[in-house]
Amino acid sequence: MQGLRLYKSEKLCSRTAIDSLFHNGNTIIAYPLRAVYRLGPGSEVPARFLITIPKKRIRHAVDRVLMRRRIREAYRLQRRKLLHPALQQAGMSADIAILYLSDNIMHSNIIGLKMKLLLERIANEALKATQERDGGDDETGLSK
Repeated sequence: MQGLRLYKSEKLCSRTAIDSLFHNGNTIIAYPLRAVYRLGPGSEVPARFLITIPKKRIRHAVDRVLMRRRIREAYRLQRRKLLHPALQQAGMSADIAILYLSDNIMHSNIIGLKMKLLLERIANEALKATQERDGGDDETGLSK
């Protein structure tokens, strides 16, 4: 098992992938965070992400960096137990953009709780998409 660190391959860097994400992605909100995500066929990396803190919301660069670090840390701690197992079970991968919506600096505990909500919702959507793709069969193989 790999450690909890974030690897370069987990960061969403491709301009075409980012454009596609914002044009074709789904949105969920757990204030002060908003996630734009797109599920696709499985790849070697279960999830790639990016974090955006608008300058219009947080004016000082040091505060934007602080919030980016808190969000990245919350994602790093939650992804292995919430998101990756669901995506691997579904045979999918996800591109995720996390946007910060608040004008105020939030405590890391709040960010952690909201990140957990976002990742649980994305994981549930992946599992739901798999069930729809497989024809609605449950674990026993019987249709409802």
